[in-house]
Amino acid sequence: MRLSIFVGCFAVAAVAVHFGLLPSGTNGSNLVWVILLALLLSAPLSYVLLRKQRDEMSVQIVSTVDRAKERLEANRTREDHVTP
Repeated sequence: MRLSIFVGCFAVAAVAVHFGLLPSGTNGSNLVWVILLALLLSAPLSYVLLRKQRDEMSVQIVSTVDRAKERLEANRTREDHVTP
């Protein structure tokens, strides 16, 4: 999804530079300039538009880490009760 947002911003930036709405790069650095503009445009858009997905992923990661901690604690307490 983030790549799609970047590609869309790249297209918008390329069109804007081509028609003179945004300044163009100097000495043949136009492609680099358009890429930088696309990065600057896509970063805040991705932050806002992908917030829901980011929150869902963090919930999944937290639950996975919590389960791993519980298993580790269970293994540790089980080892403490073993007598030779």
